[in-house]
Amino acid sequence: MYSKPVLLVIAHGSRDPRHAATVHALVRRVRSLRPGLRVETGFLDFNIPSVHGALESLAAEGVRDVVALPLLLTRAFHAKADIPAVLRDAPPQLRIRQAEVLGPSPLLLSALERRLYEAGLTPADKSSTGVVLASAGSSDPEAIAVIADIAREWRHTGWCAVRPAFASASLPRTEDAVRELRELGCARVAVAPYVLAPGFLPDRIARGAAEADVLAEVLGPAPEVARVLLQRYDAARRPALAAVGA
Repeated sequence: MYSKPVLLVIAHGSRDPRHAATVHALVRRVRSLRPGLRVETGFLDFNIPSVHGALESLAAEGVRDVVALPLLLTRAFHAKADIPAVLRDAPPQLRIRQAEVLGPSPLLLSALERRLYEAGLTPADKSSTGVVLASAGSSDPEAIAVIADIAREWRHTGWCAVRPAFASASLPRTEDAVRELRELGCARVAVAPYVLAPGFLPDRIARGAAEADVLAEVLGPAPEVARVLLQRYDAARRPALAAVGA
C-alpha cells in the first residue's frame, strides 16, 4: 500500500536555544497545515536529533521513503555539500529525495512583509520606507546573487528602495545599508531579517539595525514559510507520484 514519504526537515542547529525552539515551532505549523503528513526534524550540528540519528530511527521503524528538506533560504554550501554528504551515509534501506531550499519564493516575500507590518509599518508606509533585506551572508556567489535579485524584485512592489545586506562573508553590512537608505532620502528605514531563526548572525543584524526606525522579527514559523516547506515537499515527491499514477 502506497504511503506518503516522511518529511525530514534538516536544520542547521545552534548553541542558541532560540534556534531549535523556532525550528520546532515551524515544524508544528507545517503539521497543522497537513495533519496526515509525518514531519520530523534533524540538525546538522549542536542540537539533537542529528540528521543521521533521525534517519536511523526512521529506518528502524520500517520507514522506506523520506523527503529531506534543507531548512535554508539559499542554495549555498550546506545545501550543495554538507547535506548531500550526510544523506549519502543514511541507512541503505531508505529511499531519500533531497528537496530544494526554501528560497526564493513569493511566499517568503509575503512573510517578510508580514513581519514588517507586525513591527509597526502599514501598506501606506511603503512608498516612503526604505528596506534593508538583511541575510546571514555566504561566500557562495550564487547565494549572494539570489539575495540581490530578491531585493530588486521586492523594490518593484512599491517600497521607496530595497537594499541587500549581509551579516557575514559579504558586504554591505546592515548598518551601511541603513545609512545608504537615509542618504537616498527615504523618510524611514526598516530592516527585514531574511533569516529563519534567532542566533548569532541574526543578533548581529539586530545590532546593525540600531539606527533604523523599524526592525522586524525573523521569519520563524510564519504561515507563509510553512507553506513553502509543503510546496518543496510536494515538488520533491512529484516524480514518485507520477511513477505510481497518483
